[in-house]
Amino acid sequence: MKLLTQERYQSILSIINERNAVTVAELADMLAISESTVRRDLTALDELGKLKKVFGGATSLTKPEGMLEDSVSLRENLMKAEKTEIARYAAKTINNADFVYIDSGTTTSRLIDFIENDKATYVTNGILHARKLILKGLNAYVLGGKLRQSTEAVVGAEGIAGLKNFNFSKAFLGTNGIDIDAGFTTPDVEEAMMKESAVRHSYIAFVLADHSKFRRVFSVTFSQLKKCCIITDSLPDQRFAKETVIKEVTK
Repeated sequence: MKLLTQERYQSILSIINERNAVTVAELADMLAISESTVRRDLTALDELGKLKKVFGGATSLTKPEGMLEDSVSLRENLMKAEKTEIARYAAKTINNADFVYIDSGTTTSRLIDFIENDKATYVTNGILHARKLILKGLNAYVLGGKLRQSTEAVVGAEGIAGLKNFNFSKAFLGTNGIDIDAGFTTPDVEEAMMKESAVRHSYIAFVLADHSKFRRVFSVTFSQLKKCCIITDSLPDQRFAKETVIKEVTK
């Protein structure tokens, strides 16, 4: 059955909003229409401000998700298997001589479970992270400063001042969102400042993020994509691979 123009528009928007990104060829196949028709429709919808047309397809309009953030207890139960594989791989990159910063976050917390290197030195701003490092008998330091309840993290001017005294060989960071234009983002200004400082004072910065973090934007950017490597379970959009080094641990 041939779709009317408005029906095609609605179908295209529904598909893109569900998948976040789609190619011209995929839309043509799914809607049983020609690729030239798809391109015309994408141009029209882009001009109407309904989507973002890109080379070979289109993406949904990415809007900031605000300052809200789920609690640690809730986030710990999300993407558990994916976080485990990411953390397992990240732990293997730690060498004897490394001076390591571990950011607060549920995936970075899981990282500590897999650390076997007791020769490296570790610094963290995570309260739970500090306890786990101690229980494992690792050589560890915890930053001092203001405590943020929702993430159980040390933030604020004192924390940033502490970070400035260090030069890390590796940093492992969490993030709430990853976007090609916005970079790595998080809801809280003070946490963003801590993460930004950690990136600046690290030889290599790794962002540990499962696939659900991609194409999401929160209120504050703490780094451009090119300044950090990403360790993820799977990459939902290959365009990100053109911006920085990415390791997919399920491949």
